[in-house]
Amino acid sequence: MSVEFGEAPFAAPARLLIDGTAEGLLLFSDTALSFWGGVDPETGLVIDQAHPLHGRCLKGTILAIPGGRGSCTGSAVLMQLILNGKAPAGMVFSQAEEILTLGVMVAEEMYGRSLPIAVIAPEAFARLEGLDVLRIGAGLVSAPGASHGLNDATPPAGLPKLALSDKDQHLLSHAVSQATRTAMRIVVRMAELLGAGRLIDVAQVHVDGCIYTGPASLDFAEKLADWGGRVVVPTSLNAISADQARWREQGTDPVLSMAASALADAYLRMGARPTFTCAPYQLDGAPGEGENIAWAESNAVVYANSVLGARTMKYPDFLDICIALTGRVPEAGCHLDENRKARLVIEVEAMEGDDSFWPLLGYRVGTLAPNAIPAVTGLEQAQPTADDLKAFGAAFATTSAAPMFHIVGVTPEAPTLSAATGGQALPAVRVTRSDLADDWRHFNPTTGDTIDLVALGNPHFSFDECGALAKLCAGRTKHADMAFTVTLSRVTHARIVEAGIAAALEAFGTTFVRDACWCTVMQPIVPPAARTILTNSGKYAHYGPGLSGKQVRFAALADCVAAAVTGRTPVAPPDWLG
Repeated sequence: MSVEFGEAPFAAPARLLIDGTAEGLLLFSDTALSFWGGVDPETGLVIDQAHPLHGRCLKGTILAIPGGRGSCTGSAVLMQLILNGKAPAGMVFSQAEEILTLGVMVAEEMYGRSLPIAVIAPEAFARLEGLDVLRIGAGLVSAPGASHGLNDATPPAGLPKLALSDKDQHLLSHAVSQATRTAMRIVVRMAELLGAGRLIDVAQVHVDGCIYTGPASLDFAEKLADWGGRVVVPTSLNAISADQARWREQGTDPVLSMAASALADAYLRMGARPTFTCAPYQLDGAPGEGENIAWAESNAVVYANSVLGARTMKYPDFLDICIALTGRVPEAGCHLDENRKARLVIEVEAMEGDDSFWPLLGYRVGTLAPNAIPAVTGLEQAQPTADDLKAFGAAFATTSAAPMFHIVGVTPEAPTLSAATGGQALPAVRVTRSDLADDWRHFNPTTGDTIDLVALGNPHFSFDECGALAKLCAGRTKHADMAFTVTLSRVTHARIVEAGIAAALEAFGTTFVRDACWCTVMQPIVPPAARTILTNSGKYAHYGPGLSGKQVRFAALADCVAAAVTGRTPVAPPDWLG
């Protein structure tokens, strides 16, 4: 996109992802923002304590950020903000963005509510800082008084026209249910935004939109179910916002728990399976290398692309069920070979660490590659387990918008650096032991704190992780004032019960929450009086403070168990960090 500037004040040509006009006070940051875990859907306040806009309110502003990052549920949060009157008046990005844009698309299609979204060139975006008021409209992003003579075509030159097959046309016709027609319109709009030339079939879908973000998410799903929606490919469901079978005995808020359960039921009515896990790669029937799928949930997307070698875009909430109802996706993003290559090399200093190494490294790599697929070198001899890669990927997906990573010599599409990069010479950055020590201290600004809760299972704990935890807990008992809780899927819980692992962990004082995960659990699973939580998850260490309102600290799994016995966080970083 070329950028032309008249004399000050500012004006820049824009591509409008969502058409419309808006004007308001500018709220600017050069740091991408995850709306899930980063913005309160009821108030519009930024709750991500690590973000420069923390504490600011989005309502009525022109929000200018490079783009979204993190969770696929950002689309659901934005739609809730739109429907309760707390959304920005408009948004400006420096790159095409699908998750937040999809939230507005659905609000338009289902409720007739909208806000404009514009993309301007990065050099123009950088000039927004310091402006007070901004306007979106007429192909421009401009400050009051700017020349409106600039113009920029939408879509920009070079995007192919979407060709719809007879099957696609049928899915848009009145020969199918209202739910299918609506879903297909949304799929087509997203395909056009992405510049896809055609739609393709997928083998399976993982739905993240079953997370309750407010009345809008429930109303959306119930409308589709009432309109005759029925999935046409195998469809699994992400973790929901309550343990559907046990929320009453757990004492969680009955209003929110019933709403969360009703939301899950709406997806079950459409034919989805009650898997309720944020780690669908742990289920039977996980996709294979080269298989086209449509998964939502940020860590699941990254794991599917990177570790399994399957092919999925980072599908936003609501688009996931639309794909499940139609079986069709845009041929774009990581479905295409050329979009799966690395764009940055990250060289890792040789070091040996405990299991905290992987989430710390993932968090750091995501920070260094906020919107580019990285190829990580230096780990060729590391031999990470599936759970190590899960922890890495979840933390990576928290700080990066990229849909995948490569670890040279480890992940399937990176047997060599050349294979990961497509033979291109790429810029390189280095990660040192000191960098990871800085990240550990970021999560642990103080040490030796009294803790009230150890939170494990973000993403959901696997069978192997439960077994490792049982060995660490053997012969010990947690501190009487401590809550020690593991979230996991129904499938994994049944397996550890059968293997006797659950009983061993319960003897230590462990409680289990199924169906929900730490991004969705409610009080009193997070005790109201608790002040400090300890976790081994880089993802929850980042999102937890905003979601729970508590202090959250980070440690390796063995240190989490030790802390549960003593009641205090570690007094120093692990020895391997120096």
